[in-house]
Amino acid sequence: MFSGELKTLLLEVITSWQVIVVTVVLIFYFMLVNYVARLRRRSRPASREFGLGGEKSPSKSKAPAEAEVAETDDLGIEEEK
Repeated sequence: MFSGELKTLLLEVITSWQVIVVTVVLIFYFMLVNYVARLRRRSRPASREFGLGGEKSPSKSKAPAEAEVAETDDLGIEEEK
């Protein structure tokens, strides 16, 4: 299927020092990214981040916000007579 020259060229390219160095660097890069992703996932539990479970965070009630909307409902435009 492949000629002898093509096989030799492919073998030389694969075993060249540049290809080996780039491959090793990529492997270390992906290992580092996976390590950091696992570390971040462990350090920030979802219950604290999203307010689920345990202690409930103090939340603002909606009643004052609704009262403010009712007071400023006219948009500040005065009618001319």
